[in-house]
Amino acid sequence: MFELLLLAVLIGMGGTALLDLWAQLLKAALGLPTPSWHLVGRWFAGMRHGQFVHPNGIDQSPEVRNELKIGWAMHYAVGILFAAVLLLVWGVQWAHFATFVPALVVGLVTVGAGWFILQPGMGAGIACNKAPNPPLARLQNVIGHVVFALGMYGTALLVG
Repeated sequence: MFELLLLAVLIGMGGTALLDLWAQLLKAALGLPTPSWHLVGRWFAGMRHGQFVHPNGIDQSPEVRNELKIGWAMHYAVGILFAAVLLLVWGVQWAHFATFVPALVVGLVTVGAGWFILQPGMGAGIACNKAPNPPLARLQNVIGHVVFALGMYGTALLVG
C-alpha cells in the first residue's frame, strides 16, 4: 500500500507538472491564457458549503480566502488521484514496466471529469459548451490530458 501511495504521488505530480509546463509553453508560443487555478480553488472551496454548481459562472461567485492556493493544491491532488487510479487498474507493477497505453487511457478517460464535473460545476457547461470557442476548448482539454498522460508515463519510467 505504501508503494502504491508513493508511486501515485510521484507519478501524479510528474504528470501534473508536465501539464503545467505545457500551459506555460502555450502561453509563450501562442499567447493562450494559463488555467485560472484561483477559480478552481473557489469552486472546490464552495463545496464545503454545499455549492457544487455555479450556473452564472464561477467568476461571478464571491472570492474565497486562499482560493489560489486551494486551486493549485487541488490541481495536484486530482493528478495524484488519477495516477492512483492508473496504478489500481493496471497494478503497481505497471510503474516498474511502464507502457504508454495505460497512461493514455487514463489521460483520455479523465477528460470526462473536466467535461462532466468541473466545467459544468464552474458554469462553463458540459464539455465547455458555454466557452467562447467550445471546439478549441475541447481540443485543448484533450491535448492537455494527453500531455498529462505523457508526464505520468515519463515519470513512471524515471521512478519505476
